[in-house]
Amino acid sequence: MSIAEAVERANAYLAAHPEEARYRDSAARAHLERGLVVDVAGPTGESLRTDMPTGIGGTATAPSPGWFLRAAEAGCLASLIGIRAASLEVELRSVDVEVDSESDDRGILGLDESIPAGALSVRALVTIDAPGASRGTIEALAAWALDHCPVTDTVRRSVPIELEVR
Repeated sequence: MSIAEAVERANAYLAAHPEEARYRDSAARAHLERGLVVDVAGPTGESLRTDMPTGIGGTATAPSPGWFLRAAEAGCLASLIGIRAASLEVELRSVDVEVDSESDDRGILGLDESIPAGALSVRALVTIDAPGASRGTIEALAAWALDHCPVTDTVRRSVPIELEVR
């Protein structure tokens, strides 16, 4: 089944069954292994390892959680560009997305409560090679992806977080 067919099938199903569109996403479980090395696992065998930079006590043996967030944003944007292009029958030769951010370590270390712990800004650099597509079409694909990517949408909005300590 093609991407366009899968999206069309999902759209038709959710239009007929809107009550099934909302659900709880699968959990990621993190375990602090040693030092600041953390192993993260999902319910069906997904896994990744994070570590922190040496400057704050990590060993830098794995990407930081912040890098994985940027990777998730980049991967999601690239995927959504692919989905939208397939739906609009725009031929893609290649899609490359690079996401970086600006941060201030005083926030994560709690040195100044007025400085956020997270990124101060995020930049996505998108390169789309779509033979025959106009500049406007290419820009529209990237904008649509940014507007519909669940990862970038989540970090852009103020999403409530419930904290339960057991």
